[in-house]
Amino acid sequence: MKGFAPPQRFGGAQIPQEPMPITRTITVTEGISVKDLAEKLGIRGKDLIATLLLRGVFVTVNQSLDAELVKDVARQFGADTQVITFEDQMANEAMESILSQENPDELEVPRPPVVTVMGHVDHGKTSLLDAIRETDVAGGEAGGITQHIGAYKVKINKQDSPAFGREIVFLDTPGHEAFTRMRARGAKVTDIVIVVVAADDGVMPQTLEAIDHARAANVPIIVAVNKIDKPDAQPDRVKQQLGDRGLVPEAWGGSTVFVDVSAKKKQNLDLLLEMICLVADIQDLKATPGRSAVGTVIEAKLDRGRGAVASVLVQNGTLRNQESFIVGNTFGKIRAMFDDRGRPVEAAGPSTPVEILGLESIPDAGDTFLVVSDRDKAKGIAQYRKMKEREAQLAKSSRVSLEGLAEQIKQAGVKDLPIILKGDVQGSVQVLADSLQKMSTEKVRIKVIHSGAGAITESDVLLASASNAIIIGFNVRPERKTAELAEQEGVEIRLHSIIYELQDEIRKAMLGLLEPVFKEVYLGRAEVLNVFKIPKVGTIAGCRITDGVLRRDAEVRLSRDGEQLYKGKLSSLKRFKDDAREVTSGMECGVGLSNFNDIQIGDHMEAFVTERVAAELTAS
Repeated sequence: MKGFAPPQRFGGAQIPQEPMPITRTITVTEGISVKDLAEKLGIRGKDLIATLLLRGVFVTVNQSLDAELVKDVARQFGADTQVITFEDQMANEAMESILSQENPDELEVPRPPVVTVMGHVDHGKTSLLDAIRETDVAGGEAGGITQHIGAYKVKINKQDSPAFGREIVFLDTPGHEAFTRMRARGAKVTDIVIVVVAADDGVMPQTLEAIDHARAANVPIIVAVNKIDKPDAQPDRVKQQLGDRGLVPEAWGGSTVFVDVSAKKKQNLDLLLEMICLVADIQDLKATPGRSAVGTVIEAKLDRGRGAVASVLVQNGTLRNQESFIVGNTFGKIRAMFDDRGRPVEAAGPSTPVEILGLESIPDAGDTFLVVSDRDKAKGIAQYRKMKEREAQLAKSSRVSLEGLAEQIKQAGVKDLPIILKGDVQGSVQVLADSLQKMSTEKVRIKVIHSGAGAITESDVLLASASNAIIIGFNVRPERKTAELAEQEGVEIRLHSIIYELQDEIRKAMLGLLEPVFKEVYLGRAEVLNVFKIPKVGTIAGCRITDGVLRRDAEVRLSRDGEQLYKGKLSSLKRFKDDAREVTSGMECGVGLSNFNDIQIGDHMEAFVTERVAAELTAS
């Protein structure tokens, strides 16, 4: 053909030296083997192996290939490639088999809603869940219901209730952190979030966190105002506080469902369940019991007697004993299945939580669970994913950063910059949140997805990881564990103490003119055990080094309850009576700070040095 070099012979194989014109499109699954790709391309396996060999890639006929390599090689043989996940392929096959039947609409049935309960500590989340469980008369057991798997079904048994006979699934997760961890893994498990607020206590920091997490997941919110039986209960005050946050009750012309309940006196629990069913009806939740099961892992553990055990929520289809499955980067065959009360079951339909045995290894919470007919294929996909996960850990995922913002704007046009804002006092936080959001332009929209007073916590890092956000600390610092988690998750934390400097940094980032000139290198951490006031010298802190090293030439930050009080140089560092150049972990020493004497027992010092790095100036 004109314009193309003749094919090269390689051990009897016909290999085109230059790409052929694109004449077709093929769809392949992730981790496709050399043999399967050759079949899709309509060529011999040895021709494909020879082509890969010329590229310096040594493979066997059953080896899995990377998506980019598949696209590259297929293009050489005149085919455009669309790579889909194994789950997508199985879903497509299941849908095709359903559509091929006579009345596919009849196969879709309403499914029970899945509800997650969140809220501030000690506002009665557990009491409310226990009270709802006790109203489930059909599931009553001697000595109460035994919780096995972190999720359970409740059937509405009240005869005169409009929702009589309907079922609701409650997820008993340990708060919004677990909820967001699952969402960070791409799991869409929850249909409705119930935010529990105590009527005598009002809206608290964790209440606002729970609301921000639910909003970030784009899930309908029902507010349960608990403890209305208490004499000092003020449910209207709660509604007012939440109304100011955008959750306006329906009775006040808003769209949020509020239910006044008492877990202790079991007041209005039926009304709460009816409201859940009503919100679920608006969402029109449906599933197809006839298809192969697909679901999500709620939690997993290693049991000494039973091996790897996973709690799974079946979201669609019906899960049966002895079926092979793939979940995340592991696989297995169901040896036994138990319901939420520990009873063995043979099958589980949509919106049913079950505990399964038969896993090869422990999956992660939020992994997708999928029934497959070909166990060998499941094993191949699991091994491929394990390899990809190892690669991903070596090359950390590229999170959004202020330096790279201009480049991302060039590539994507309008860019959302999600920010989590933490400060020392609520007043500063509100002013900062307002001023940052007003800085939005046509190209960059700044969204403050969560703000609050207090130190930067692990929960903030998890929310930032799930929402691809940047954390900004104003006069506050992250704890050591929080900083380690942020590094692990690839989340950027920016710390400031002057408002205009923070605004200037964000403005420069938006224009692509940000210059990271200095970088802080962490040295060590010390705890103040005692304080000595010495005339003509000042205050000396008796410290123990808890981590790393404290050096005489280092800068230090002094923090109390997560809030930064001082940043500057050491005036003295002594070991017993002698001056010391550095003191290492586990040792005690005396520390003096330049022009600062307000040191208290229990304060923490963090030592660091500032290094100059090359500026990365990007033209706007």
